[in-house]
Amino acid sequence: MSRRSLLPSLVLLLIGVVACSSVPGSAAPSVPTAAPTPTVIPSSTTTPTAAPSPSPTPSRAPTATPAVTPTPSPTQVDTMIVRAYFFLDDAVDGAPAIVPVLRTVPVTTAAARAAMLELLAGPTATERAAVPAITTLIPDGVEVLGVVVVGRTATVDLSSDFAAGGGSFGMRGRLAQVTWTLTQFASVDRVAFELDGEPVTVFSSEGIMLDEPLTRASYRDELLPPIFIDRPAWGAALLTPGHVTGVANVFEAQFRVALLDGSGDVLIERAVTASCGSGCWGRFEVALEYEVATAQWGTLRVWDPSEGDGGPEGLRDYPIYLRPAGD
Repeated sequence: MSRRSLLPSLVLLLIGVVACSSVPGSAAPSVPTAAPTPTVIPSSTTTPTAAPSPSPTPSRAPTATPAVTPTPSPTQVDTMIVRAYFFLDDAVDGAPAIVPVLRTVPVTTAAARAAMLELLAGPTATERAAVPAITTLIPDGVEVLGVVVVGRTATVDLSSDFAAGGGSFGMRGRLAQVTWTLTQFASVDRVAFELDGEPVTVFSSEGIMLDEPLTRASYRDELLPPIFIDRPAWGAALLTPGHVTGVANVFEAQFRVALLDGSGDVLIERAVTASCGSGCWGRFEVALEYEVATAQWGTLRVWDPSEGDGGPEGLRDYPIYLRPAGD
């Protein structure tokens, strides 16, 4: 073959080589096998690093000022504290016993009725969930129809649902709850009962005689713990110095009281002597002075040291709120 005839073939061959070397996609790009992990995991409580930008200022003021209706300030409602008496389960194996709790209500001259309404409303969810729990022996749906105080006797008129159910302990317990709730007031010593406007002399199917008004002494032997704390109430605050009052029926009228902080450490422990004991109920009052650095929940503990081994008998714990002096 002559050179003239080879030249066209060589040219065509070179063109083909160049064309093949310029085709795109001859090498695949690298692809990450997983998304990159951020170095900081965002938190729902993370504070933004910068404040959001304000909305742009309009270029022109509006042609008219819109009318604005002033928002009335909330009306200040004066309140007062009343007590309702429920039952506190025993932490070991004893029977439930009467215990006071506090309720905040609007100021009213009908304080006895207000206290009864709080009693019928029952324990709060927090009180029911406590360990030991607070319960009530009054059935749901009971209504207070009236409360009249004459000559230091409160006559309370309740709906007939108050007598529903059975059981001697339950019936006596609900009568005691009402009696203790109404006798918290200095003007009331005794409580008489009516159901749907009719005086009650025999209560419920248990045949409980109510031929005379009830007092705080009526059922205390069976419904109070041996050392009953009336103040402070369950879950209330105890200032320093704070006064603890109640009644007790223990051997030789002597028992112990202690105050524990939130960690369970004893802040103060005192011996207490009631006005009567060994078969009779006596009143007591003791002042407790303590120191805590911060406000916290603590425990008020009472017990009767055993005459045998000195171990605690009739031990009861009550949650209380402790505050630093001057707080």
